[in-house]
Amino acid sequence: MSERHYLDHAATSHLRPEAREALIGALGAGNPGGRYASGRAARALLDDARERVADLLGCEPVEVVFTSGGTEADNLAVQGLYLARSGSTIVAPPVEHEAVARIAAHLAAEHWAEILAAPVDAAGRVDPARLPELDRRGTALVACMAANNETGAIQPVAAVAERCRAAGVPLHVDAVQTAGAVLDASGAPTPFRDCGAATLALSAHKFGGPRGIGALLVRRGARLAAHVHGGGQERGLRSGTPDVAGAVGLAAALAADRAEGEERRRRLRALRDRLREGILATVDDVVVHTTEPALPGHLHLSFPGAEGDSLTMLLDAAGVECSTGSACSAGVHRPSHVLLAMGVAEDVARAAVRFTLGWDSTEADVAAVLAAVGDTVSRARAAGMA
Repeated sequence: MSERHYLDHAATSHLRPEAREALIGALGAGNPGGRYASGRAARALLDDARERVADLLGCEPVEVVFTSGGTEADNLAVQGLYLARSGSTIVAPPVEHEAVARIAAHLAAEHWAEILAAPVDAAGRVDPARLPELDRRGTALVACMAANNETGAIQPVAAVAERCRAAGVPLHVDAVQTAGAVLDASGAPTPFRDCGAATLALSAHKFGGPRGIGALLVRRGARLAAHVHGGGQERGLRSGTPDVAGAVGLAAALAADRAEGEERRRRLRALRDRLREGILATVDDVVVHTTEPALPGHLHLSFPGAEGDSLTMLLDAAGVECSTGSACSAGVHRPSHVLLAMGVAEDVARAAVRFTLGWDSTEADVAAVLAAVGDTVSRARAAGMA
């Protein structure tokens, strides 16, 4: 197979060597609920992973609830907060990930929830001043993602959290794209203890950890209805025998991610900017959807006149792996709900491609896109829109 260049880290990142080593080393761990030696050894591994995650994210170990990933964490948070409170209103912007949007829709269909949209601007960011009225008795929760999975737009979570605090309403943050942190405008992480959220979701495979493991940070005092009933593991919110090896791998990947810090953000920003400027210099009539402040590795653009699916398939044939960034159902491409919420015309939204860089991205990855993008767009525009 010819050389491949991966630019879809928003979907999943490659497994970091530190996480691989930690994961393999813990694969033989027993049931941490056992009171015998192997059970105690497994419990020690799980406790250590929980403590490492808590230290890295700025929370208490008891606030770390391991899940199967970001989708389960989002579901546990939104449904758990809603069912534990008397309010019937869920406030969420229309740019949230489907993991939040669909559990909210389920609660509307099955539990009489009313969903109120938090307005977003043309860049897809929430305007805290335009949030619907929040009420301690009537509002069950507010959801606001840390950064958008398609455009990379960093959301003003701190300001939203202040509105929630003043109203006595819990805030859930989907932080899957930000390695489990609310970010300030510079992209630096805020400790969970200071971010104002009641719950916060993360997923290991987005920052180089194993697939199938994530976590929900649940602040002390936050009331959630249980998601899975059974033996009472994970604070009784998510019963079942814990994935010890996955938790150990998650902690190792998170430690590596945090160790890179600002240096990695600078490196990815430079690669992303080189990619953007190179595309704009090569292709006419490009619409850039990623605006600052944004995640340093995200670049979401549209090439009007070309179908997004055609672009990604042609790029794949050229050795470049990327995505449209929007949902697909039964093989039928739909325009991004994020771009439509931003006011982007449907034909422009259908022409979108998302390039996302991650921990192991290189100059060669950017060069491969720039070498292929001109011919790719010309061919896709010649084929036209479906």
